[in-house]
Amino acid sequence: MKYLITGAAGFIGINFLEFMVKTHINDKFVVIDKLTYAANIDHLNELLSENKNITFYKEDITKSKAIEKIFEVEKPNIVLNFAAETHVDRSISKSSKFVKTNVLGTAVLLEVSKKYLIEKYIQISTDEVYGSLNKDKLDFKKEFYPDDSLNPTNPYSATKASADLLVISYFKTYKLPINIIRMTNNFGPYQNKEKMIPKIILNALQKQKIPVYGDGTNKRDWLYVKDSAKAINLILENGQNGKIYHISTHNLITNIELIAQIMDKLGIKDNLIQFVKDRPAHDYAYSLNTDDIEKLGFISKSDFDKNIEETIEFYKKNAKRI
Repeated sequence: MKYLITGAAGFIGINFLEFMVKTHINDKFVVIDKLTYAANIDHLNELLSENKNITFYKEDITKSKAIEKIFEVEKPNIVLNFAAETHVDRSISKSSKFVKTNVLGTAVLLEVSKKYLIEKYIQISTDEVYGSLNKDKLDFKKEFYPDDSLNPTNPYSATKASADLLVISYFKTYKLPINIIRMTNNFGPYQNKEKMIPKIILNALQKQKIPVYGDGTNKRDWLYVKDSAKAINLILENGQNGKIYHISTHNLITNIELIAQIMDKLGIKDNLIQFVKDRPAHDYAYSLNTDDIEKLGFISKSDFDKNIEETIEFYKKNAKRI
């Protein structure tokens, strides 16, 4: 089997690639990445040097001729699209890159996948496409289901929702075998320092202020990236064509609670929190129903305490590489 993985040097992509080369030793992997600021170039080079079954292309998924040439040469069986611009604040400042990569890039991959009769196309998406659970109505709706309406509230989530709709259209119109995977907030090794958990850890280690939007009561559902990798592979092997799957391990906590846990594990008593002006249209909370992936055998429970400790140790050892 030959897998083509886009965005393979990004945070979730690099962890998934690492998992796959360890567990699918007889398969081949074609990886495509534009190598933006968020790419894990050092770790990608490590994987390339250690695994002869990986072929790497530095390329932009919006370049249709270049992407088609890769498909023509490599003839992959399965496509997994991790490539995306993901930082919400950057999308609010300037959305054009997000539209180009997240929407046009997906369109290019879908069209080439259709042409080359791909056996499975998997789109990596996000819980943010649903918008926010209502702060005042959490007793009315506690989680999102795959058939819920999409209601994105920022340019990033709007582009991901648009990409999802494109993917669904290729299943309905062309019968392209697809799955969409929507996940809650991932954390773990190799995440860029601009993201929340690395920023908390690195700022705390340097005794720098930790910026917190609003009053810090916004909630996020934290998912360990190594659990994501296992779940994606499970869907890849057993997912029903055309179906949307959710991945979560149900670690829903406020931003303030998250900071307190990390500070406690670091043994830092200083109050480093600095409240800042809230993000425009800041979603209050997300939570995903995981019934469908649990039917495939995924256990949607995780040792958050252990996983956050492992993440802290990674950033202590690799602060200069991130």
